[in-house]
Parts: sequence; C-alpha cells; structure tokens
Amino acid sequence: MFYIFAFLTLAFGFLVIANPFSLNPVTSAMFLVLTIVALAGLFVLLHAFFLAAVQVLVYAGAVMVLFLFVIMLLNLKAEERRRLRALAVAGGMLSAGAILVLFLRSLALTPAGAGETGGLDGGTAPLGRLLYTQYLLPFEIVSLILLVAMVGVVLLSKKTLK
Repeated sequence: MFYIFAFLTLAFGFLVIANPFSLNPVTSAMFLVLTIVALAGLFVLLHAFFLAAVQVLVYAGAVMVLFLFVIMLLNLKAEERRRLRALAVAGGMLSAGAILVLFLRSLALTPAGAGETGGLDGGTAPLGRLLYTQYLLPFEIVSLILLVAMVGVVLLSKKTLK
C-alpha cells in the first residue's frame, strides 16, 4: 500500500505542475486535492490518523476552496497565464531539484538507525510536543511561506487604479 500511495502522490503532484490534459488552473487545483488525499493515505499507513484527518479536512477542504476562489477571481488572460505557467514550472523544477539534492545528501550522511523516534503514535499530544520543540524552526518557516503566499494572492488580485 505504501508504494501505491507514494506513486499516486508523486504522479498527482507532477500533474499539478505539468498537466498535459488541460491548461486550466482549476484542473491543477483538483490534482492538488488528489495529491493531498494520497498523502493522507500515507499518514494512515503510519498510524497517524489525526494527521490524516487534518490533511483532508484542512488542506483539501478549506485551503483548496480558498485556492479555487483565488483562481476564479484572478481570471488571467491566456497570454499572461502561459507566461506565468512557464515561470512556475521552471521555478518548481528548480526547487524540486534542490530539495532532492538536499534529501539525497542528508540520506547519504545520516548513519543507519539515527532517525528512529521510538514508538510515537499519531495522537495530538506527541504531535504537539514534537512540533513545538524539535520541529519549531520548520514550523515557523512554513508559516512564513504561507504568509508570503497570502500577500502574493492579495497583490495579484489587486486591480490597478488609473
């Protein structure tokens, strides 16, 4: 099951960025929902049921509705959409390559068995303890990335006054 969910996550994630079926951004947003659902399946396999539920309810529900409203609000012209899409694909590929290099480097430098956590369950108490102690910096970085995304949405949707 892990390999099935991992393949679906990667395939749907690729279709979000480079969708050969349609240039419509709503289709990409729907593929993002499928990516989130496949990730929730991976969380279920890890017995992190709370995280799986949060993944589906918060991200697939609330955040994707927000993204769809923004996509429909922007209504970019076809030429601008193509230019922004090419820039987004190039930036996404560059970011994915950099993350892959960092992941492979850390995998090669980490000794076997160094990352074992010792029986954490998927409940809220161990998750909160880990999130606000050991993983506080990545948590704050994600919050800043979301803040930058929201500012970008506001700037893109702002109409120019003449």
